Amino acid sequence: MKQFGKVAVLLGGRSAEREVSLNSGKAVLAALLRQGVDAHAFDPAEHDLSELAAQKFDRVMIALHGRYGEDGTIQGALELMGIPYSGSGVMASALAMDKWRTKLLWIAAGVPTPNYALLTADTDFDAVVAKLGLPIFVKPAREGSSIGMSKVNEAGELKAAWQKAAEFDALVLAEQFVAGAEYTCAIVGEQVLPMIRLIPKKAFYDFEAKYLRDDTEYRVPCGLPPAQEQAIATLAKRAFDVLGCRGWARLDVMLDA
Repeated sequence: MKQFGKVAVLLGGRSAEREVSLNSGKAVLAALLRQGVDAHAFDPAEHDLSELAAQKFDRVMIALHGRYGEDGTIQGALELMGIPYSGSGVMASALAMDKWRTKLLWIAAGVPTPNYALLTADTDFDAVVAKLGLPIFVKPAREGSSIGMSKVNEAGELKAAWQKAAEFDALVLAEQFVAGAEYTCAIVGEQVLPMIRLIPKKAFYDFEAKYLRDDTEYRVPCGLPPAQEQAIATLAKRAFDVLGCRGWARLDVMLDA
């Protein structure tokens, strides 16, 4: 695989998802090495980005998660350095990392997304409950892996859920609960891959279910009728295109009951 030159696999980083990224990056690195690619691990938390040029890397495979890795920050730095990189560009990365701005674009484009409210210290929490109903999901707008997320089942829990999320981001989102089956949908290039049905053992697919407990069921085929799966795949690709993404992405889908 000499056509790729010397490849840096960016992993780790400084976000709250550092450990997740280390695992992802090691898996990506191992896969590239098996294919004969001249790939090397590079942790931006331990090495200055200028070393990418000094060590004469030809391109970068981004396996960073969360802030500084998925939010357009590293993409912008690589653009300035003139080093090709994998995945979406600066603007699409920044938008996709921001759940609120993603929602604004999807709503404008007619892509279905749950109703929501922004939460601050001055929010009338009772009014939010009246608007969204219960339960409500509360989450930092710019974190991934369900970090800082809470499921609010009673009105009195909403303020504490906001406070928890606000530890990770000043911008906090309250989102209407969608009762139904959960799926995840990967896109590579222009192709939407077969959907995966997620069946967590707990109330929702949280950080522990994703990375620690190893008790979530993943079903492929997902069990949907082909026509319905195709309709969702078309919608997922539309959501991908609206944000201006490229390369690949993964979208979570809640199917209304």
